[in-house]
Amino acid sequence: MRSRLFEVTRHLVRTALGLEKADLVLKGGDLVNVHTREIVERVDVAVRMGRVALVGDATPCIGEETAVVDASGKFLVPGLLDPHVHVESSMVSVTQFARIILPHGTTAVFIDPHEIGNVFGLDGVKLMIEESRNLPLKVYVTYPSCVPAAPGFETAGAVVTPEDVAAAMKLDEVIALGEMMNFPGVLAADEKVHAEIAETLKAGKLVEGHDSGLLGRELSAYVAAGILSTHESVTKQQTLERLRNGMYVYLREGSAWLDIKETVRAYTETGIDPRHICLCTDDKEPASILRDGHVDHCVRRAIQEGVDPLTAIQMATLNPAERYRLSHELGSISPGRVADILIVSDLARFRVEAVFADGELVAENGKLVKELPRFSYPERFMRSVKLSRNLSPEDFVVKEEVDGDEVRARVIQAVEGSVITKHRIERLTVEKGEVKPDPDRSIFKIAVIERHGKHGGMSTGFAAGFGFRKGAVASTVAHDSHNLLVIGFDERDMAVAANENARINGGIVTVADGEVLARVELPLAGLMSPEPAEVVAEKLNKTYEVWRRLGCEWVSPFMTLSLLSLSVIPELRITDKGLLDTVTFQFVDLIVD
Repeated sequence: MRSRLFEVTRHLVRTALGLEKADLVLKGGDLVNVHTREIVERVDVAVRMGRVALVGDATPCIGEETAVVDASGKFLVPGLLDPHVHVESSMVSVTQFARIILPHGTTAVFIDPHEIGNVFGLDGVKLMIEESRNLPLKVYVTYPSCVPAAPGFETAGAVVTPEDVAAAMKLDEVIALGEMMNFPGVLAADEKVHAEIAETLKAGKLVEGHDSGLLGRELSAYVAAGILSTHESVTKQQTLERLRNGMYVYLREGSAWLDIKETVRAYTETGIDPRHICLCTDDKEPASILRDGHVDHCVRRAIQEGVDPLTAIQMATLNPAERYRLSHELGSISPGRVADILIVSDLARFRVEAVFADGELVAENGKLVKELPRFSYPERFMRSVKLSRNLSPEDFVVKEEVDGDEVRARVIQAVEGSVITKHRIERLTVEKGEVKPDPDRSIFKIAVIERHGKHGGMSTGFAAGFGFRKGAVASTVAHDSHNLLVIGFDERDMAVAANENARINGGIVTVADGEVLARVELPLAGLMSPEPAEVVAEKLNKTYEVWRRLGCEWVSPFMTLSLLSLSVIPELRITDKGLLDTVTFQFVDLIVD
């Protein structure tokens, strides 16, 4: 049997020669040619069977049934690509995610379903793949590499093995191994880590990086393992060194991690070749997508920081397509490529007026015009919060028998807008053998409870930041193992928040004075909601309003809060197994002698 592509190419050739008529012609637009980084004025684009047949004079391609769109005075731009994004961070399903990013011009994403992978393993990844198959948004998967992120230091819902990686690489939708966060394992030549990399390279696929802070010989060693991309650069120096080592660097602009201002200086202040620089979102909450946009926002931010519009567009189209060896399919408006095309009226402001995916109009003037298919989620994916028991206030008491009325305790210091935490030592009051939080310094209790139905283990400690002075928050979005994370000042509030979270099968619950003040229900793996993004954003906005009343004034504070249990980024974190120094990768005592 002849393949569909065989039939398509024959029709593309005949259409380009004027022997067949196009399905769609975009007439008279100014083409942004990302191959040559130039604007080609007043050209037509002829589309047949979802692909570009001709760029030039398409008059011979127009027939009675050809849809003709007048693009004169407008720019024709390739669909935008996001080379690294976690759909789960949007707190909505793949379908709802597609619904809100397509109107902003993102037509292809390279997702790392690391979060659902930590809850359900390969089954969770396959669920997201299945949901994506009938969407106009192209979804490529980088398979989670580090589940759990720090083996032995936390309890995840699943474990990814080299054998799992080998099986995943056989899936068409899986294009790479996801961000290799276990850089200590890479540098230590850990057998399991390198087996995962080997299985990926053996399958002819790519390995994505996550290399916080590495420089010099350690960075060279990391790259030598076959890891040729990163999204974790936060300084000009880090960005430059990675580019000089032959890596693709994704400049990140999410909801909380606003890195473009600093990292793009590696290009604007040096004039180096920008073809290995891409733009990505990594993590964006639904409200910030609805308010600011998606990859189009990254493009605007790059332009605002001094990147010329054509180069900024190249960073969001051809560059990531070349990174993933897909430039024959995506990333440009060229013959044979899929017809993912944007109509943009102003390149500097980069406002997307219309979006075509596979030659079909899917969004116009910021609104989706194509109905997306419904998707049903199996019951087990909607009931993943399995606490071993109801929690009581006593579970959150931090006991310490000491001589005197205070102790020196380790405190996790959160930093606004940063993935990094600080390892602080603070004096805390002891009353009747209980170590107390300090609202005046916004030092609160923190606990992590295993919620995957395994052993029900729990650890407690202290953290600081955000400005909270009262109340409690419980969340099942707690990177990376996504156990139940609870913070608060009052043990009763913490217990109420934790138990309510379990009752609603996951999400974010805020409590004060024993009363539930806000909920964001995320029953899909305890991470996402099948509800429309606008509904989820409204609930999250209400949560933030409550948090402000409780003293928190941070911008997008939830992203930072959800990382307090992230066991692979410096300096101090907490997991269900204890307080972890993530510089030395050793558990440490809460109380310092």
